[in-house]
Amino acid sequence: MPHYRFSEAARLLGVSDDTVRRWADAGHLPVATDAAGRKVVEGAALARFARDQAATVPDPTGGASSARNRFVGLVTSITADTVMAQVEIQCGPHRVVSLMSAEAVRELGLAPGSLAVAVVKATNVIVETP
Repeated sequence: MPHYRFSEAARLLGVSDDTVRRWADAGHLPVATDAAGRKVVEGAALARFARDQAATVPDPTGGASSARNRFVGLVTSITADTVMAQVEIQCGPHRVVSLMSAEAVRELGLAPGSLAVAVVKATNVIVETP
């Protein structure tokens, strides 16, 4: 099971290290200790917290946007049968869903709490301005 140091968790959640410490001190994030004695957050717990905290941030420019093609996040859920799987990744405030073979899930070692990058290849990319 992956574990994340506070600085790594902060980077993945888009907040400061101090914010992660405050959440941990308040009991919002369960904390464990790694072999080196550092405080860490279990990957699955961090993934649940990221999903629960995710909220759409209003666009302050009134509609200007441009999507990026690589989204770093935490696997929050995997639903699989013998052939296919649905993998959900929480990338900051964005939920990305991928359909792939169950074999690919096993080969990649994906599990809730795993760090993953969703790469989107699109032939049409929309860029908007106000």
